[in-house]
Amino acid sequence: MHSLSDVCHFFQTCAKFEVMLTRPDQTEYAEFYRNYIAKVPEGPLLDFLAAQPGHYRQLLANMSEQAAAQPTAPGKWSVKQILGHVCDAERVITYRALRFARGDRKELPGFEQDDYVGEAGSNARSLAELLNELEAVRKSTLALFGSFPAGVEMRRGVANGNPVTVRALAYIVAGHALHHYEGLKGQLGRDAAHR
Repeated sequence: MHSLSDVCHFFQTCAKFEVMLTRPDQTEYAEFYRNYIAKVPEGPLLDFLAAQPGHYRQLLANMSEQAAAQPTAPGKWSVKQILGHVCDAERVITYRALRFARGDRKELPGFEQDDYVGEAGSNARSLAELLNELEAVRKSTLALFGSFPAGVEMRRGVANGNPVTVRALAYIVAGHALHHYEGLKGQLGRDAAHR
């Protein structure tokens, strides 16, 4: 995974946007996202975003392809499906951030995550391929957020019927990925304890 400084080498505004990426207040996002945003630790958000794919890679380093394609619990997604979902959701969320940062005021629709997971075919892909995709998507996310000029972080739009700011979307990306990482870590820890 490229470091934040590698990505920012091409986008000299990363440090400037990092300063603007303070934690959003509760008026900037729907209640649904409160827990995601609360999970994000204090500190530079772009650095945290840059580190997350490596955390996933480390957590899943010893997992077999067969185990990664099995549901984590009855009625739940597999590890591979979770990785595909994290990538898809990040693309949707950052697309919203791009539109709102550019001043687009058109309301954006939501998406049905279960439909996306069902259509993605993630279980037919290798774990390495999905982890590489997560790194590539995150590199694109960092480049996007790093390219935003000063002043766009507070721009608002409406997505899935709810108003949201650009900076809240940046925190939602991080919190959503952390939510799924923590879920996998907890599940894998329980599985190891039962062996």
